[in-house]
Amino acid sequence: MTHAEIGEHLALLNAILNGTSAILLICGRVAIANKRTALHRGLMLTAFATSTLFLTSYLTRVALTGTHVDPHHGVLHVAYLTILITHMILAVTVVPLVLMALWAAWKARFEKHRKIARVTFPIWLYVSVTGVVVYVMLYQIPV
Repeated sequence: MTHAEIGEHLALLNAILNGTSAILLICGRVAIANKRTALHRGLMLTAFATSTLFLTSYLTRVALTGTHVDPHHGVLHVAYLTILITHMILAVTVVPLVLMALWAAWKARFEKHRKIARVTFPIWLYVSVTGVVVYVMLYQIPV
């Protein structure tokens, strides 16, 4: 198998991991809204683990195949760039927020955890969903 073929498989894996993270985040939010704290904790830690696996897989793919150029033109290319740029900026932003939220929860500082999570949750969810959208636009929409 070539590096390019491995990169294609990793790109799909990355989309699956991002989609899984999004589902776990939503389920975790529902769990805490229903005061199911143990379930919430498990779901959010699994979302964190899934996102960590994504990052490892993504960095491996980039190391093997480099970045990819969007082959589309016109409105689709502009939409892709808009989604990609917001995705990248927020992906960098969400990492310290997630770590702070996890740390506050670990230390049982739940008021601080809730305050950070209110900001972190929508950003993390956006990053997870747009990760899938970027994959679909780059790999699944024909030129």
